[in-house]
Amino acid sequence: MKQQAALSQNTAGQSAGHIPGKVSGKVSGKVPGRFSDKLSGRSSEKFSAVFTKQRLSAGVLITLAWLVFALVFISPLLVVLLQGFSKGLGAFVAAISEPDAIAAFKLTLLVVLISVPLNMVFGVAAAWCVSKYEFRGKSVLVTLIDLPFSVSPVVAGLIYVLLFGSQSLFAGFLTTHNLQIVYAVPGIVLATIFVTFPFVARALIPLMQEQGSQEEEAARVLGASGWRIFWHVTLPNIRWALFYGVVLCTARAMGEFGAVSVVSGHIRGQTNTLPLHIEILYNEYNMVAAFSVAVLLLGMAMVVLLVRQYSEARIQRARRRKKSQYKEVQL
Repeated sequence: MKQQAALSQNTAGQSAGHIPGKVSGKVSGKVPGRFSDKLSGRSSEKFSAVFTKQRLSAGVLITLAWLVFALVFISPLLVVLLQGFSKGLGAFVAAISEPDAIAAFKLTLLVVLISVPLNMVFGVAAAWCVSKYEFRGKSVLVTLIDLPFSVSPVVAGLIYVLLFGSQSLFAGFLTTHNLQIVYAVPGIVLATIFVTFPFVARALIPLMQEQGSQEEEAARVLGASGWRIFWHVTLPNIRWALFYGVVLCTARAMGEFGAVSVVSGHIRGQTNTLPLHIEILYNEYNMVAAFSVAVLLLGMAMVVLLVRQYSEARIQRARRRKKSQYKEVQL
C-alpha cells in the first residue's frame, strides 16, 4: 500500500509540472541562457570586425580616389596656373590683351551666343516629342540625339567640309551667291551646334519622362492653349533641368577643338577660337602666352562649373519637393 501511495504521489507531481532533479535544471533555462550570451558576444565581435574592415577598405578607396584626382586633374591645373603667371601679372595681362587673343575671345563668345540658344530650342522640342508622345521612329530619334556622343568631333568637321567645301555639291550655289560657310564663322557655328546638340535634350528627357503628362492634360481639359501650357505648366517644372543642360552646352561650346579645328581654316584673328589660339601659340613655342590664354579659358570653365553645381543642387531640391507633394496628395 505504501509503495502504491508513493507511486501515485510521484505521478501527481509529474503531471503538475514538477520535474525532478536534472530534468528540472535543464528546463529551467540556465544552460540556454549562457549559450545565448556566448552567441550574442560572438556576433557582436564579428559585427565589429566586419565594420572595422569596411571602414578600412572605404578609407583606402577614398585615399586612392583623391590621389588619382590630384594626379590627373589638380596637378595639370596647377601647372597651367604656374606657367601662366611664371613671368608675372604684366606678361599675363599682355598675353590676354593681345589683338589676336581678344579676337579669339570675341569669336568664342559669338559662337556660344549663337549655338547655345539654338540647341536650347532644339533640345526642348526633342525632349517634348520623346517624353510626351508615342510615335513610330521614336527609338531612331533618341539614337540620332545621342549620335554626336559617339561620332568623333573631327569626323563632324569633315562632314561639313564635304557638304559645303569647294568640292561639294553645293559649291557652285555657294560661289554664285558669294556665301562662305567652311573656313568662316558659319561653319564654326554649325560644327559647334552638331557637337553640343545632345546636352540640353539629355538633361530634359529623364525629368520630363518622370513627371509624366498629367498636368499638361489637365490644363488642356481646362481649355489652355499649347503655348499657355508650355509657359505656365511645363517650363516651371523643367526650368532648372533646362538651365543645367544650357550650362553643359555652354561649357562644351567654349572648349570645342576638334570639329572647329577642321572647319575654321586657322585664320589668325578671324576664325580662331580660344582653344585654336592656344594651339597656335603653343606651336610657336610661346609658352607664357599660351598658358596665359589657357588660364583665361580655365577661369571661364570654372565659372560654368560653379553654375552647373548650383543648378544641379536646385534640380535635386525640386525633385525632393515634388516627391513630398506627391506623398501628401496620396495621404
